[in-house]
Amino acid sequence: MITPTRVLVCDDQVLVRTGLVTIIGAQPDLDVVGECGDGQAAVDLTAELRPDVVVMDVRMPVLDGIDATRLLAGAGVARPVKVLVVTTFNLDEYVYRALRAGASGFLLKDAPPDRLLHGIRTVATGAALLDPEVTRQLVGVYATRIRPAEGDPGDVPLTPRELEVLRLVADGLSNSEIAATLVISRETVKTFVSRILTKLSLRDRVQAVVYAYRHGLVT
Repeated sequence: MITPTRVLVCDDQVLVRTGLVTIIGAQPDLDVVGECGDGQAAVDLTAELRPDVVVMDVRMPVLDGIDATRLLAGAGVARPVKVLVVTTFNLDEYVYRALRAGASGFLLKDAPPDRLLHGIRTVATGAALLDPEVTRQLVGVYATRIRPAEGDPGDVPLTPRELEVLRLVADGLSNSEIAATLVISRETVKTFVSRILTKLSLRDRVQAVVYAYRHGLVT
C-alpha cells in the first residue's frame, strides 16, 4: 500500500484555503495533515507535523510566504520541505523571490484543480518541478532581473553536452522535449540533469534555471 503524500495548506483567505483542502483531501494518494492562515503558523506546523509538501500562498499576515519558504526550504535548512507556491499572476513580482527562497515549484491560483494536484505530486517526487509553460513565463518575466554572478561562464564545470542540456532546461523544455531536440532517450536526459545538479550542487531544476541565467549561459 502506497503511503499518501502529506500536505500542509497555508493561505490566509479562508474560502481559498477551504477549496484547496477540499480538492487535495479528496485524492486517495494525498493527505491534508493541516491548514493555516499565515507563514509563521506554516513554519510552526511544519516542525510539528512534518508534511511532505507545503502549499504556500505569498502575501499573508505575520510572516509572508516568501520568508516562510526561506525558513522551510532555504539554504542551510537542516530538513528542508518541498514548498509549492500558489499565487495570483498579478503578484508575479514575488515569484522569482519565492523560488530563490527555496520553493520547489510555482502555480497560478487560477490553474485548474488537476494542475494543482499534478503540481503537488510532482514536487513531492522531486521530478520535473515546474510545468514547462510556467518556466517559460517565469523566465520571460525575470530573465532581465537576474543579476549575473562573478566569474566567466567558461568556468562552469560541465561538459559541452551537459551545458547544452542545461540551456534547454533553462528554456523551459521538459525532459521529453529535450530528448526530442537532442535525439536521445528520456532516461539519458534524466541522467544528464542529475549530473548537472550534482556537479553544480543544485537542489532541483528551479535552481538550475536560475544558475543558467546568473552565469550568462542563456539570455
